[in-house]
Amino acid sequence: QVQLVESGGGLVQPGGSLRLSCAMSGAIFSIYAMGWYRQAPGKQRELVSTISSGGNTNYADSVKGRFTISRDNAKNRVYLQMNSLKPEDTAVYYCNAVFLGRGYWGQGTQVTVSS
Repeated sequence: QVQLVESGGGLVQPGGSLRLSCAMSGAIFSIYAMGWYRQAPGKQRELVSTISSGGNTNYADSVKGRFTISRDNAKNRVYLQMNSLKPEDTAVYYCNAVFLGRGYWGQGTQVTVSS
């Protein structure tokens, strides 16, 4: 079955950077649209960024210019480079994979931005 495993979260000071990684197994990675979502305590899960199978990207307004999504089809991985992090970026970040309307989620990785 399809499995998504996130890594790279942690504690970082405001203004710092982190790179999240999501590894897919059990499916042909290259055909999936991939995305990153986040959920802060007491809030709904929200879209952060997506990348299509063809490499087209989309970002939430709150992260434009600071976050960059990318994918490596040879490694079955999608990445989220997060720069200029703010306390409001604190959340659990989830990897998402979608193909023909069927979606899968990872278990999430915690990102905490605090001094």
